[in-house]
Amino acid sequence: MVSFGAVGAVGAGGDGDETARLGLVVGHLLRRERLTQGRTLKDVSEAAGISMPYLSEVERGRKEASSEVLAAAAQALGLDLADLLLLAGDELARRARRRAARGRTSPTAQYDSFCLAA
Repeated sequence: MVSFGAVGAVGAGGDGDETARLGLVVGHLLRRERLTQGRTLKDVSEAAGISMPYLSEVERGRKEASSEVLAAAAQALGLDLADLLLLAGDELARRARRRAARGRTSPTAQYDSFCLAA
């Protein structure tokens, strides 16, 4: 099971741990895809079998979502979980490159890229 940690006070693009940023990025991707499709939280939550308030919290990176919940949300949007995670990995890599270009590397910068299997 893939799990994304709770976000707490870390903002989008913040320098919190990778788990928190991953949760924010995945939530942002879900919301962006939902809005691109012109769908409501209610519509997607019903299609995914997830409560609307919970999906909203996941989209905002405030709730930890299991791989099952993420897969259901992704499927309701016509995506595979693997596609969602690849998009998230690409976004995190882009952010890491941007941070490195600005000279803001962390002590764990060598571990900024990762591999997820769904």
